[in-house]
This record gives sequence, structure tokens and C-alpha cells, in this order.
Amino acid sequence: MKNFLAHGNALTVTNSTGAAVASGAGVLLGKMFGIAAGPIAAGAEGVINLEGVYELPKAASQAWTVGALVYWDNAAKVCTTVVSTNTLIGVAIGAVAGGAGDLLGKVRLNGHFA
Repeated sequence: MKNFLAHGNALTVTNSTGAAVASGAGVLLGKMFGIAAGPIAAGAEGVINLEGVYELPKAASQAWTVGALVYWDNAAKVCTTVVSTNTLIGVAIGAVAGGAGDLLGKVRLNGHFA
């Protein structure tokens, strides 16, 4: 097939967020969410992974259940189960207690865009 470019699970993008993105950090570009495969300077090109399972920062004092929809709060740079104006990024693959110290959650990225 002559028009095939890539599988699309990872893409090279230009970091238009206005800030540097650390390796392993979540990055939202429009409605496209991914995890930086390496550090990406502001305005530079870098690779983001759009699919897979990652342990990501989550909102404090928020309990998660397996299969719960997970959204990205771009202002706080954390995952949350609160819809609001946040962007759907995937589902929780592990339960997390809602204690103040429970700051990480396991998320399977959906790789789709709203």
C-alpha cells in the first residue's frame, strides 16, 4: 500500500505546549495525548507514545476502580476520573485507594482522540 506511513502507536510531533516536556511525562497537543519517549524542548520535535500502559501521576485523594475512565487534567498535569473540561486518555487498569499519598495510577492509553 503506497499511502501507508506508520502504525501510529508512536508519533514524532512538534512540542507546541510552550514548555519543555520531560521524558515519561504526559503531553496534550490539541486532543492528542501521549507520553514523551524522551525529553522534548519547547518548539522541538520529539516522539510521543499514544498507546500502552503507564504509571502516571493522579489527582490526590481520588480513588480509582479497575476500568474507570481516566482523563488528563492539563492544568494540573495529572490524571483524574473527573470529566469536567479534561481530555479522555484511557482506563484505569488497577484500583487505587483515595488516600492523600496515593499519587500514581496505572492507565492504559486508548490511543483515540475525541
